[in-house]
Amino acid sequence: MNRPSVLISGASIAGPALAFWLNRYGWETTVVERAPEFRTGGQNIDVRGAAREVLRRGGLEEAVRAATTGEVGTRFIGDDGRAVAEFPASTSDTSGATAELEVLRGDLSRIFVDASEARTEYIFGDRITALDDPSATGVIRSAGTNTAVTDANTAVTVTLEHGGERTFDLVVAADGIRSSTRRLVFGDESVLRPLGMETSYFTIPRLPHDTDFWNWFNAPGGLNASLRPDRHGTIRATLSAILYGDDADADRRTPAEQKAHLRRRFADVGWEVPRILDALDGGAEAAGASGAPGASGATDLYYEQIGQVHAPNWARGRVALLGDAAWCASPVSGMGTSLSITGAYVLAGELVGAGDREAGAHSA
Repeated sequence: MNRPSVLISGASIAGPALAFWLNRYGWETTVVERAPEFRTGGQNIDVRGAAREVLRRGGLEEAVRAATTGEVGTRFIGDDGRAVAEFPASTSDTSGATAELEVLRGDLSRIFVDASEARTEYIFGDRITALDDPSATGVIRSAGTNTAVTDANTAVTVTLEHGGERTFDLVVAADGIRSSTRRLVFGDESVLRPLGMETSYFTIPRLPHDTDFWNWFNAPGGLNASLRPDRHGTIRATLSAILYGDDADADRRTPAEQKAHLRRRFADVGWEVPRILDALDGGAEAAGASGAPGASGATDLYYEQIGQVHAPNWARGRVALLGDAAWCASPVSGMGTSLSITGAYVLAGELVGAGDREAGAHSA
């Protein structure tokens, strides 16, 4: 019997996690990622609840523990720059702003990629640009004139933008909240529900007075800023705000325009915000211990408008959704990573079980 094959779109957390588990059952796994190379960037994320058990079962918990950021707790900062409330890191799997397993997105992704790449084909700098819904007829959406996915009842034929035509038993979209693969499958159905917030993440130099707490500052007008430690000698900054109508298109602007937008929104905010904005542009105030500011400022700015995904279905025919592409609860929930890890484990189990049942039916 041939090994079942799956094409997974997205190489962040959910995609490599699914490949890791399917590899254990002898599946042929391929992961395609539109980024030209493995993305090391990303902010602090945590692993809680059932996802901790999934890591244990996969033998990955100690690797994740070794990659944690060292964050010791959460502090809310007042106007005078002093902590008005402090919460130590949680020792339970479910409670507390700072979890026991706090890790950078890129570091956790690297763990799953390293654990799966010996038996997984990783393709960077490519993407699926059209899909044929296996439960219907005809191509329902196309982003290009020479790309398609067609269904042959027992297989899906995929044409990648740069990689030619390939055939797989299944396709899984694990490419995030604004999944292009999901859009191809479900057409124009609206699955993304905005929550009226915007947030931006980027890395800034660590200064001598920085601590290993997650320091959180709220300002009038629905603004907040935070600084978090990492294990790479830098600080991860976040600027978040209530989203107003005039800024509804900010997620479609260039990085330079987004930086200008953030400078305008946070221009009069106190605490460490002037330093954060300075680092965004590479100014002198952003200099680390060496005294050398970044010449071009933050190069890893990630801006997004917060939303949730409410997909009407998580699968159609031989195409399935996974992680944020299927059920994003929003970064505000703090559960995106844990849900992705748990979802990948459950989906792998269901796919393997379905294959076993099908094999049994054919042999009966």
